[in-house]
Amino acid sequence: MSDGVGDLRTDVAHGARIYDYILGGKDNYAVDRAAAEASQQVWPALPVHMRANREFMHRASRFLATDCGIDQFLDIGTGIPTRPNLHEVVQEVKPEARVVYTDNDPIVLAHARALMTRNGQGRTAYVDADLRDPDTILNSREFQETLDPNRPIGLMLIAVVHFIEDDDEALDVVRRIVDVLPSGSYVAATIATDEYAPELLAEVRRAYSEHGETLKFRSRTTAQRFFDGLDVVDPGLVQMHKWRPDDLESLDVPEADIAMYAAIARKP
Repeated sequence: MSDGVGDLRTDVAHGARIYDYILGGKDNYAVDRAAAEASQQVWPALPVHMRANREFMHRASRFLATDCGIDQFLDIGTGIPTRPNLHEVVQEVKPEARVVYTDNDPIVLAHARALMTRNGQGRTAYVDADLRDPDTILNSREFQETLDPNRPIGLMLIAVVHFIEDDDEALDVVRRIVDVLPSGSYVAATIATDEYAPELLAEVRRAYSEHGETLKFRSRTTAQRFFDGLDVVDPGLVQMHKWRPDDLESLDVPEADIAMYAAIARKP
């Protein structure tokens, strides 16, 4: 696994660092802050949207651990750690739970090594890799030694596929990972869409692009394709704040403030 030091780019924005800045973190650079500020200028709801994404991750991982009995997770595109992290959520339910985190930003790697430490009986590991290269993830020592490939795995794809612009490529790399997961595994994903605020989000996409980061919005029809062949659990593919909310207040958020679909599906 590369230590990532030579890969650090501070001249182009990175999704994980933009996300970090908007959530109040300090692990970002001027270009990330510029991209975030430009995006918020045209779409002030961006912080609301990003918090909703984080909250969905918490609900989804808790659901998989509590209701589905999943005790091992592969989280691709984990981003800079913001507590509670996925392993902290699931290890509250299952202390023995194991998590493999994956991202391609050296800053995420540094934080992963420092913060994503073993908690109780459970175990965490980190793979320095890109979703576009699933073989590197699946063949890594960290993945193979941390997770049991013969038992169900929870695959978390939270706010990551929109960084792959080509639909066929995005669908293919996700399918290649799902294909190796055992029966009984689950996929939880949030997928960016502009169907609720197309004009504003066109400006957000432009702001990301001007600062060196890709942002691809997808229709509901295309988003549904990521779950082809899987059994989608209730309530199906919905805006992420509507997926089994912890309280009714979250449903008061205007639809135009949320630009991601979310779903969880089981592999037969």
